[in-house]
Amino acid sequence: MTELVINARYQPGAPYSATQAAILNDAAFATARDTITAWPDYAPTPLHALPALAREAGIAALHFKDEGGRFGLGSFKALGGAYAVLRLLTREIAARKDIAEPSVADILSGVHADVISTITVCCATDGNHGRSVAWGAQTFGCNCVIFIHATVSEGRKAAIAAFGAEVRRCAGNYDESVREADETARREGWFVVSDTSYPGYDTIPKDVMQGYELTAAEAAEQIDTPPTHLFLQTGVGGAAAAIAAQFYRRYGPENAPRVILADPENSACWVETIRAGHPVAINGDLDTLMAGLACGEVSLLAWDVLQPMACAVASVSDDDAVAMMQRLADPLPGDPAIVAGESAVAGLAAFLSIAANPHAAARIGLGPDSRVLCFGTEGDTDPELYEKLVGKSAAEVRAQA
Repeated sequence: MTELVINARYQPGAPYSATQAAILNDAAFATARDTITAWPDYAPTPLHALPALAREAGIAALHFKDEGGRFGLGSFKALGGAYAVLRLLTREIAARKDIAEPSVADILSGVHADVISTITVCCATDGNHGRSVAWGAQTFGCNCVIFIHATVSEGRKAAIAAFGAEVRRCAGNYDESVREADETARREGWFVVSDTSYPGYDTIPKDVMQGYELTAAEAAEQIDTPPTHLFLQTGVGGAAAAIAAQFYRRYGPENAPRVILADPENSACWVETIRAGHPVAINGDLDTLMAGLACGEVSLLAWDVLQPMACAVASVSDDDAVAMMQRLADPLPGDPAIVAGESAVAGLAAFLSIAANPHAAARIGLGPDSRVLCFGTEGDTDPELYEKLVGKSAAEVRAQA
């Protein structure tokens, strides 16, 4: 942990507001859950208990939700981007044919290929979201163009292209690729399927976030005792907001866990946003190994959800992230070996750093009775980089389990 910033806007016990409910609510989540769980090959991802690491940190329990196997795409993003593609297609078919929104079965059967084949979706990505959008486009039959920025690895580029998408590399950082995707889509008549919201663009990011809620719901149903703390890595914040909102609604304001966000120190837009009390953009190359979190601007929808709900935000160094990947790959006796990519471990790394600092731990109410839940949002989505950082392949790590 490089820095811990307490959120002055945090309102423990406050009711779930109309603003928050307009973004994420039970009815919209029920639709997302019913849809995604009906997809071929759906299965809940595992929730791992880490009792040895919990003892080392001096808390009662520690769990890690492992999203590395989600739909074979390697990350939780499969829940969001592909679901948003499907929701976009159903709305467009209904509008163009003046019919009720079609079922997933109808779309998969090709009944509406005449409309779907004319639609192109696009987005900017650090890797995982673009892979999900490309997979969704291939699954449901539309065209797809994905924009990646200068530092996205060739391995992640190839993984996106494998799902039939055209991949275009842009100069600059993630936020500049977001703008290029938006400008191109306006010019070409395409549809942006983004996981971040900005003025005038929020319907599709809501769909993405509603899909993300499923991992939180699964975790809540897999755990015996509700957590007292959630440590959630950020990026633009959509996943953190979705997970926090699901737990808040499920357990109610009085029993909801405290939410601590985790930013890479070199792209700490949530640190600066929480510090300022309003969205703050971070400029520069945003150079961090945690590529999926290399974002300089927060999602406005995520800010609306998290501003009263997040207790604090911590920054995490690349070195701490790599050390955490290695610790999960070579666990303490009694804990399972887990493959977790560089963007999956920021929350867990922030937790361990705070637990080791009594003053920081006290500021967020972390102690011997605490039950912590973290979300491992990706596996080895870049296998070559994973092996370089961890010193062994994902296959070797899994063989230990």
